[in-house]
Amino acid sequence: MKIVLTMIALALMAVTPVRGEGLDSLAIHLQAGDSCMQQFNTFEALKHYQKAYDLAKKRSQEKAVEHLDLPLKHLEKLPQERQHEIIERLKQSAEQSAIVDCAVQMKLADCYYKRANYRESAELLKKIPEDSLSHDSFRQLALSYQKQGDVDSYIYWTSELVRRFPMDGEMVAGLTLAFAQNEQPQVGLEYGLEYFAKDSTNILVNRAVADAYFLDRQFPQAAATYDRLLQQGDSTFNTLYSAGMSYSRIDSLELAYKYLQLAFIASGMKHHGCAYRLGVVCVDTQRYPEGLNYLSLAKELMLPDTTVMKAITLSEGEGYYLTHKYPEAVAAWKEHLLYNPSSVATYYNIANAYAYLLKDEEQGKAYYQLFVEKAAQVDKPTEKLTEMIEKAKEMLRIYELREKFKAKRKK
Repeated sequence: MKIVLTMIALALMAVTPVRGEGLDSLAIHLQAGDSCMQQFNTFEALKHYQKAYDLAKKRSQEKAVEHLDLPLKHLEKLPQERQHEIIERLKQSAEQSAIVDCAVQMKLADCYYKRANYRESAELLKKIPEDSLSHDSFRQLALSYQKQGDVDSYIYWTSELVRRFPMDGEMVAGLTLAFAQNEQPQVGLEYGLEYFAKDSTNILVNRAVADAYFLDRQFPQAAATYDRLLQQGDSTFNTLYSAGMSYSRIDSLELAYKYLQLAFIASGMKHHGCAYRLGVVCVDTQRYPEGLNYLSLAKELMLPDTTVMKAITLSEGEGYYLTHKYPEAVAAWKEHLLYNPSSVATYYNIANAYAYLLKDEEQGKAYYQLFVEKAAQVDKPTEKLTEMIEKAKEMLRIYELREKFKAKRKK
């Protein structure tokens, strides 16, 4: 029985190739792959690295089998057929658990990454022990998941990377923002602020911290951080726009106006969202003509987004009304009803404009009637709405009396 076991063990060890030949072939393919990468030829490099990886994998599997610790004392008690079955299973397990040379795996993963095959890159890199990953490979592992849209995996691997390389500002910034976008802004802020305590001048980290504050609705802190970025020379559109939005949320409308205007200029006057926000702030700061121009431009720049168009047309109507451009105000409110037909107050505003300002009794009566009909559908009318209903009904009664009076005069 022992003789049989010894012969099986020797047979397993005999699969190892001549070492010099295996090493030479592996080295040749690695050198060829490196040469192709120096020429940015990832297509040919991938072929060489894949062959090198296959050779390295085969060698590691054979080495694992060679050093397989067979439980001879237990096996010799079993029938020969059962011994062969167990040994084959142990061999397969050893092959599967064999670790391929880390340097070879990282070269192949790097090539896949540069060819945007992020799934293959991540699959290779996550098999390597973390303490054997180079900094670049660790980054590629995390970023591969980000580029695939796997936020949870990106957060996990970036957290591990930052734990090992806490001063990698780019990855700290990415992690801070990823947590914020994943509805965990407070966790993201912990990473960002910990870095900030050591280095307050990193623009990427400061941007991420400011954005995390904004997403967490801490608008005063967001505004202060965006200000710091602007002082550092970060005058990009996003920073200017976010600064303006932050100040608008804390009612610092003059500063909001300043930064939104700069942001709109930085966008080449093509960002419809910025034009809309700037128009609203202008109306709120009584810059009515300017605000109306921005709101009109926003409509031209954007595709008909119902939600945004509701807000634009409503603000536009208010702007025209406050500048005594009543026909334009009515037109804007009518357009608003196209996007928001359930807006009861808009029917009332149009009716009042026709009745008192444009002196159009026919249209006034029609819109008061529409208002009363729409208001009747409201389950629990507020005190204000109830008052509006009574006034509308009173106007309808007046119109009815006028019509009866006119009819009698004709007779």
